[in-house]
Order: sequence, then structure tokens, then C-alpha cells
Amino acid sequence: MGNYRVCLCFIRRFKMSKEEPPPEVKDAFIKYTGGTSANMTAEQLRSFLVEFQGDQTASLADAQRIVEHVLQRRHHVISKLTRHTLTLDDFYYYLFSMDLNPPVSDQVHQDMRAPLSHYYIYTSHNTYLTGNQLSSDSSDVPIINALKSGVRVVELDLWPNSEQDDIDVLHGRTLTTPVEFVRCLKSIKENAFIASPYPVIITLEDHLTPDLQAKAAENIKETFGDMLFFPEAEYLQEFPSPEELKYRIIISTKPPKEYLRSKNVKGETSFSDDETDDDDGVDTSESESTESDDSDYESYATGVSEYKRLIAIHAGKPKGGLKEALKVGAAKVRRLSLSEKAVKKATKSHGMDVIRFTQTNMLRIYPKGTRVNSSNYKPQTAWLHGAQMVAFNMQGHGRSLSLMRGMFRSNGGCGYVKKPDFLLTVDPHGKVFDPNANLPVKKTMKVKIYMGVGWNLDFERSHFHLYSPPDFYTRIGIAGAPADEIIKKTDIKEETWSPVWNKEFSFPLTIPELALLRIEVYSYNISDKNVFGGQNCLPVPEVKPGIHAVPLFDRKGSKYSSVKLLMRFEFS
Repeated sequence: MGNYRVCLCFIRRFKMSKEEPPPEVKDAFIKYTGGTSANMTAEQLRSFLVEFQGDQTASLADAQRIVEHVLQRRHHVISKLTRHTLTLDDFYYYLFSMDLNPPVSDQVHQDMRAPLSHYYIYTSHNTYLTGNQLSSDSSDVPIINALKSGVRVVELDLWPNSEQDDIDVLHGRTLTTPVEFVRCLKSIKENAFIASPYPVIITLEDHLTPDLQAKAAENIKETFGDMLFFPEAEYLQEFPSPEELKYRIIISTKPPKEYLRSKNVKGETSFSDDETDDDDGVDTSESESTESDDSDYESYATGVSEYKRLIAIHAGKPKGGLKEALKVGAAKVRRLSLSEKAVKKATKSHGMDVIRFTQTNMLRIYPKGTRVNSSNYKPQTAWLHGAQMVAFNMQGHGRSLSLMRGMFRSNGGCGYVKKPDFLLTVDPHGKVFDPNANLPVKKTMKVKIYMGVGWNLDFERSHFHLYSPPDFYTRIGIAGAPADEIIKKTDIKEETWSPVWNKEFSFPLTIPELALLRIEVYSYNISDKNVFGGQNCLPVPEVKPGIHAVPLFDRKGSKYSSVKLLMRFEFS
């Protein structure tokens, strides 16, 4: 019996049955053409796009382009002389095409003229590290990869090199190897605007002496020139918009003049930025101290004025605890950094103060120091309280990073996502949104998973099970506001490379604006761990209604060539 099973399953592996269009696809085709034997014209396809898919902007020209693409790919038809129409199989091919019928738009469509503080910004932590936080190499390669994936905030830790005459980038007080600061700057310049035209912000955590701060300023100016954004005044009263700052580089760090005020009783002066990634977040800096005398003071005064002038977004941790740190000043806007641990405390005790602060100022959240393996934290709490820069280790993998990638598929993947209006408004009584309030259901999302294909093309035949086809099931759920979070599952479809589930799920949402639809496929394994078969994460506000082809990605976030699901989305 065992031998027979092996033989049978290999036969099944090579003799793949042709997937039939789901009944709802056939029904839609019949509705818009009049019958399965009929062909669909561009006019009929346009009606389908407008009425069934909910695309009110679809034009006849759009429908004609789709017809031409499908016929060219499936039948190599390029002539414009004949009347072009789609068969049922052509129509099904179109619906299951990842590039012709994606679930989320790849175009920037949000208003980009509001201040920077009105947007979530795709932010990386210790961007230069190739792996873990303690012993991996520092390099410009992960910086390049981050920028190409749409990241808009790059973090560099600056330290004197071993000769004390130049600047290295590395994770201080660890075994990480350095990379030259200038090399990082050049790579940023060359790759900053490949994925998006919107501004790149460089956050500097500097541990430099005044002469090296002056050198850093020189390096930055020489590398970026006119690309650098210089504020006209020392402090901004309001951040400019992403639209105004297109193709610009912005520097954010703590102004060096602060160091003059941090002399201790022995007359030592700290030359390092207090943006060190500590775990408490407010006024708990670890500083490098250097002996200070008059010559240092003069060197400081002359050497760092240019460095200070480069800083467009002023950072710092004001003294006096959390309440003081979250005070909103009318005269200037700034950036505050909190660790993931500190933001948990802050949102529990001062949730509405955090939201009020983030309406005009920047809040950056960074991973706690114990995440030495470059893991990440759930970003939802920070987003729900308006934090713009939720800094993630891009070197790691896991569900948290897939949520981050899902969020920034929004708005054409440009790295800037407009915050929901409820986080930006103040009511007539001066109150802001209360994230702890019990809210009613605002929108219900219905999701139907028809089927999946492509694993036989992207995986070895023994990848999931040694002697038989996979037993696929899908986990699907919502990540978002606490009341909205849930995970559901399809049935297991045994021994098939092309599972057909035809399963519908319903997700009531209290804050749909911040909901992410999580999709993960596994092959069930009775005796061992279930085998991962792909994932995707879609921002619910961006998901198009109707039937769409949903691509799946590996754990590292790379898209599979062929693996995809056919799904339908409805909103009420």
C-alpha cells in the first residue's frame, strides 16, 4: 500500500488537473455576456469593472487595454484589425493575473500636501546592520535594500574610527564591524528615490567629537548638495509636506548646542546624541564623555555650527519625565523618541496626550535593546496613537515585519501613508480621539477565498511532503485595533497542489482605517510542524472590492513567481 501511495502521488504531481473557474466567475461572465459560449467585449468588461468590481473610474480604454494584454499573452494576438473579445477562460485568466488585477493599487492617491506629521513614514532601525544587533557586519547593502523597498527613514549610528580622524557607522559597544559614513551617504544618494520621489529622512545617533561633527557636516553637504533641505529658521513651526519635499534629503538629530548644557560636576561634557536606544525612552541617555576645556569650547563653537544648520527635524528627550516630554509647544515642532517599552507605558497612562503630541510633532518608536536577533514588535499600538516613525529592524523576519510591509503597500508603496482624520482632529471641546473608548462597528469586510495555484511551479515536489502533494489550508485574519483582531482558518484540502476552498469570512471592524488583512498558507503535517506556503498582508482601506489575484510572499518578503490566491472582497 505504501509503494502504491508513493507512485500514485507522483502521478498526481505530474498530471495536474486544469483549474476550473469558480462558479461565481462563470456566473459573472454569463451575467455580462449572456452565456458561457458567448465572448466578452471591451464594453461588457467595462460594465463588469464598474458594477461588479466597484471601479467607478474604469474607462472603455482601460477595458480595451486589458483585452489586448490578455489576448497577446494567451493567444499572441497583436493585430488591431480584428474585433477583440474574451472567452470565459480568457476572462478567468485576467481575474487571476497578479499584474492586471491586483487587490491594491500601485499608484499614489492620497493628499501629499499636509505637514509631515500627518503621515505614517516607513522607518528602519539601525539600517546599516546586515544581521543581528551584536555581531553582524555593518554595510551599505541593507541601506540600499531598505530604500529600494520604499523605506523613507534611514538610521545611522556615528562613531569616531580607530584613528579618531574619520567617521564610521556601527552599533556602538558591540562586536559589529564598521562601514564608512561617506560610503553610506553615497549609497543613500544613489538609491534614495528609486522606489519613491518623497523625502528620505536620515536620523543620526552621533557619538562624535566637535571636529568630527564638523567633518560629518562637510561629508553630508558634499554628498547631497542641493538635495539637502535646509530650514529657513532655526526651528520649524510646522513641518513641510511630502509634496514640497519631493527628492529632498532631511537630517534629523539632536542639536549639538544641547551638549554644552550637559556638563557634569567634573567639568566633563557629553558629545554624544542622547537618542541612544535605551529601554526607558525618556531622559535615560547613555553618553560618551570627553574632557572639556577652552580649546574644546572654541573648536566646538566654530566646528559644529554648520552641523547644527543641517538639522531640519530637531530631536531630543526633554527633561522632566513623560508628561513634560509630550507637551506641545506653539513655537517649534520636534521629534521625540521612545522605546517600544516606553510607548506601552505612555499610551496606557497618557494615551490622549500622545495623540495630541503627534498631531504636530514627530514620534519615533524603536525596538527594545533585548531584541538582539533583530526581531520586531507589534506596530498597532504606536499607529493607533499617531506615531509616525515606527522604526523596525529590516534585517529580521516574522509576522511583525510582514504587518509593516502590509501597511506600507498603501498609497502606491511610496513610504508615506496619511494618518486617519480621527487622529488629526480636535473636537469643539478641545478633546482628541480616545483610543481606549469602546467603538461601534464602522465597516464589515467580507472575504472569500476561492482557490490557490502556483506551488507546483515555485517549489520542489517534495518540499511540503516527501511522498505526496501538500495538504493546504489558509489562516486569515485582522491585525489592527484590539477589538478588531481575530484569526480564522479554512478547511484543509488534502493532497492537492491547487486547493479549492470556496470559503467566506466576515470581519466586523471598529477602526477599518488601521486594519490589515493577514493571509498565511500552510501545508498541514500530522506528525511535525506545518509547512509554510506563503503570506501576504493587505491594508484594508486600500483593498479593492471584487475578485482579485492576491500574490503570496516568502518569509523574507520576496514575492513568489507563481503562487497566488483568487479572492473576493466586499464591504458594507
